[in-house]
Amino acid sequence: MKVALLQMRMTADPAENLAKAVAGVHEAGAAGAAIICLPELFRTFYIGQREDPALFDLAEAIPGGPSTQALIQAAREAGIVVIASLFERRAAGLYHNTAVTIDADGEVRGIYRKMHIPDDPAYYEKYYFAPGDLGFRAFDTKAGRIGTLVCWDQWYPEAARITSLLGAQVLFYPTAIGWHPAEKDEWGAAQVDAWRTAQRAHAIANGVYVASPNRVGHEDEPGTQGITFFGRSFIADPFGRLIAEAGEGEEILIARCDPAMIEEVRRNWPFLRDRRIDAYGRILSRYLGS
Repeated sequence: MKVALLQMRMTADPAENLAKAVAGVHEAGAAGAAIICLPELFRTFYIGQREDPALFDLAEAIPGGPSTQALIQAAREAGIVVIASLFERRAAGLYHNTAVTIDADGEVRGIYRKMHIPDDPAYYEKYYFAPGDLGFRAFDTKAGRIGTLVCWDQWYPEAARITSLLGAQVLFYPTAIGWHPAEKDEWGAAQVDAWRTAQRAHAIANGVYVASPNRVGHEDEPGTQGITFFGRSFIADPFGRLIAEAGEGEEILIARCDPAMIEEVRRNWPFLRDRRIDAYGRILSRYLGS
């Protein structure tokens, strides 16, 4: 399958961001991609920089909201699977950070609600989002069987493992990650390397492809230095090799992901065969030290 990632810069206008995403879907489809994944919460500036009750007005229903409906039409017209990360309004006062998978025929195959919710300086997502309650998921699409996780889930090997055990051939991680400008000189390169290394390890340990589209550009926040989203979207193969990688500008990244490589890698590195499932019960504990 040819996998596409849309690395894009957001504006203050949700309609403009949605139109850019729809255009990206059509462009990827015209380039022969079978599936495209959009960055996390692509419809707006990143809302987690502050706690503001007015921002709940940006949430929408899935699949009945305007973003899902526009992407359903785009997926059908372009003949491409679309993964979109959205601010879901589930009910009054109940919201999720949700990835919806739309098949190439425009049918919604399912949703994944982000399981791990961060609460760090300028990433105040716990204010907005309830933790996901659907568990980890994989969906059969025209492009193949895929798994969707979201951003902060990237740091958790358990999430990648379970989604891979559900049969996903590609793990998609729509992402919004960047630098606090004051920290970039000291920590910037290491942060990018850690982000990529963690996900490449998921690809290796599970014998799957990993694809992570990030947003780009600086987004201001009054009273702070804002966040500079660093892009660097990438696709890694089951050996952990980067088969496609982006810089810090807007682009559509495309790579061919051959399911036959999953079979080849797992035959030579049979990590799933050698798992000691009888010995892992204690992982359900919060901590095992003193």
